[in-house]
Amino acid sequence: MSQTGIEWTDSTWNPTTGCRKVSPGCDHCYAATLAKRLKAMGSTRYQTDGPDGEGFGLALHPDKIEEPLKWKRPRRVFVNSMSDLFHPGIPSSFLDRVFEVMAACPQHQFQILTKRPTRMAREVSRLEDKFGGVLKNVWLGTSVEDQEWAGKRVPHLLNTPAAVRFLSCEPLLGEVDLSPWLDPDSLHWVIVGGESGPQHRPVAIEWIRAIRDQCLDAGIPFFFKQWGGRTPKANGRELDSQLWDEMPIPLDPDPSQRRLGERAWGA
Repeated sequence: MSQTGIEWTDSTWNPTTGCRKVSPGCDHCYAATLAKRLKAMGSTRYQTDGPDGEGFGLALHPDKIEEPLKWKRPRRVFVNSMSDLFHPGIPSSFLDRVFEVMAACPQHQFQILTKRPTRMAREVSRLEDKFGGVLKNVWLGTSVEDQEWAGKRVPHLLNTPAAVRFLSCEPLLGEVDLSPWLDPDSLHWVIVGGESGPQHRPVAIEWIRAIRDQCLDAGIPFFFKQWGGRTPKANGRELDSQLWDEMPIPLDPDPSQRRLGERAWGA
């Protein structure tokens, strides 16, 4: 099992590692920093260097694809916490295998977060035909760090077939008005968090409150992950004296999805 300290998930699954920085939210990428450390420690999965760091070159790990099949207890799984599943260097055939495994594990909820929603919309539309519909246990999200990137990414997310669509506004680098897209029938969850690490850029409480209030007004679940800072755990997770840990749907197996998954996997 791949345990994680990420507050909105239970486990991580990394069939690929490595990435390329594409926007300001990537500037102090935690995954690039961790990959460099893991390379120095001798981890075999982080020996490929890339333009954005030692050990952070894109690498495919076919031996990791079937890992969730071994997990019997239902859990939420963050897919590619150390990469981006829709990186242009990942072949469509590899994506097919990843989605086949997710289809075969209906007891889990898979959370996919990308900064490349244009490719995600294209590939998932293709996969929808392959599976005869959306996979009910797959959540698809995109990262939004400021208003500019919200405008560039959110429309592509909303054009993507999905059972659950979500936004991660982390690291939040400026005020964001999400109201043009906050339809609870189209967008189902919003995560917000400040940037962490020694080079963190400060987050303003007004930015966080504004997104929370927009979500409350629209009836969309809101999750406040962290304040950020050099030591984010020390700052706690309360916003206005309470935790905001709302989720779009409970963790609960769907028997009809199980049958779909078994057919897709060839059982």
